[in-house]
Amino acid sequence: MTTYVISVPGTFTGTAGEEVRARVARSLRPADPHRTQMGDEEDLDVLSVNDDGTFTVRLTVDAATGPEAERQARRLAEDALADAGLDERAAPLGPAVITGIDSGV
Repeated sequence: MTTYVISVPGTFTGTAGEEVRARVARSLRPADPHRTQMGDEEDLDVLSVNDDGTFTVRLTVDAATGPEAERQARRLAEDALADAGLDERAAPLGPAVITGIDSGV
């Protein structure tokens, strides 16, 4: 197994206030990239939101392959958004992308 750091972009199409954002971040906390060496060095937040409503979810995922890691990260992001009451119309996601591999070195 390899630990991947995955970025999943998205857009809040409506209002996603601080409470909703906090619920999403809490749901994602177990996959917070700060637990990796790269996450600490790069100061990667689990949820970053821009003024225009676009956002990026950054997660760590342990997987055997890159494509598997991307699928797992997307599922985690979808589940966290759903837990906060957001469906795919309220917060559509873009493709998950590997942005780092934590080699443990």
